Amino acid sequence: MSAQSTKPEPRDFTIRSIKAVVAHERTEAADTLLGMALTFVAGAINAGGFLAVGQYTSHMSGILSAMADHTALGLFALAGLGLAAFLPFIAGAAFSAMLINWGRRHHLGSRYAMPLMLEAWLLLGFGLLGWFAHPSPAFVTLAVPLLCFIMGLQNATVTKISGARMRTTHVTGIVTDIGIELGKLLYWNRNPDNPDRVLADRPKLRLLALLLASFFIGGVIGAIGFSQAGFLFALPFALLLLLLAGPPLAEDASSLARQLRKH
Repeated sequence: MSAQSTKPEPRDFTIRSIKAVVAHERTEAADTLLGMALTFVAGAINAGGFLAVGQYTSHMSGILSAMADHTALGLFALAGLGLAAFLPFIAGAAFSAMLINWGRRHHLGSRYAMPLMLEAWLLLGFGLLGWFAHPSPAFVTLAVPLLCFIMGLQNATVTKISGARMRTTHVTGIVTDIGIELGKLLYWNRNPDNPDRVLADRPKLRLLALLLASFFIGGVIGAIGFSQAGFLFALPFALLLLLLAGPPLAEDASSLARQLRKH
């Protein structure tokens, strides 16, 4: 009698691959895929959000500089609007750290998936709220802090996941690191046998180029999508985040349910 085949179904590989992208045990491939997905989302939301609410929501350097200018000119109301964008970004980053550390304390495999799931629901809320309420001034007042909170949440999550190797909501650091690695790549080592010769980190340069391209492509698609389809164009990005965060959370929920049945 032949033994029953235990070969995994293709669907098992798909779920396992998706789950590995946000798993607490990290690999270089998982970091690259997650970084590309999230820079794509950030580029789309940042560019599309500008068309929707008239302000970039991940550019904290620009927001803080504008606050300083407005304060110096005595335009305190405008400085206050900048503060209403700056503080939610910090709050989003802080909340991400709280969720991840809580998940680590409770030994959850979904510790990194939790903030991404929250980001997905907030994006979903942004899209539906914009669809119903735009162009109400009250919506813009709410939308800017909401998007800044989302960007802070996402950026802190990726920072924690990658050990501060990646940022996804802005590209200043990415472009700077690309320039550094290109400088190393083009540096002429007169003595190739010198153990202290300058060498570029080619895998890092490749990763940075992929992140930069993902942000740009996401920005183009986001700008076109939000201008043509309106706020509901946020929904596909929310679904992408749900797809990434769902499997680890489902596995933890299933494990918790089994433990409860035993007791």
